[in-house]
Amino acid sequence: MRTAERLLKILSGLERLGAFLAFLVLIGVVFLDVASREVTGTGLHWAMQVGVYANLVVVLLGIGITSAAGAHLRPRFADGWLPRAWDGVLGRLQEGVTGLFFAAFAIVGALVVAETRELGERAPVLGNLVWPLQALIPAVSAAGAVRHLIYSAWPALRPRQPAASPANPEASGPS
Repeated sequence: MRTAERLLKILSGLERLGAFLAFLVLIGVVFLDVASREVTGTGLHWAMQVGVYANLVVVLLGIGITSAAGAHLRPRFADGWLPRAWDGVLGRLQEGVTGLFFAAFAIVGALVVAETRELGERAPVLGNLVWPLQALIPAVSAAGAVRHLIYSAWPALRPRQPAASPANPEASGPS
């Protein structure tokens, strides 16, 4: 269990660092584009595409960040339908199914990336190869699979949802 806990911390740290760096790139590109427009009267032709790429990285890594914090959205309307005694089994089942979904998505994503790489597809604006950025999709999905399968095996490692507050009255228990 200690190894799994360490793996989760490393994974979360890498996701947070990657999202932070991508957000810095996004801020930097927007700043440079606006500054260029003010100084020269024209923007940077590549700024929008780089900004979109940086935003995609932030969003994709954000999936893992929210999952690690137990802050992802989920419907709660059926939470009281089954006996509380089943919560442990249902929690493991929920995490296991989520892990398998992420694993399947990682496999499909890897196949798409392999095809894109084989075809040598390039972005129209910058002319760069698409597959290196696209490879983030199966990587993030694989990380999600690992995370949720660990949660399924060791429920104590699942993140707890924030306590209920006036701003968030529905928060209670594990996600």
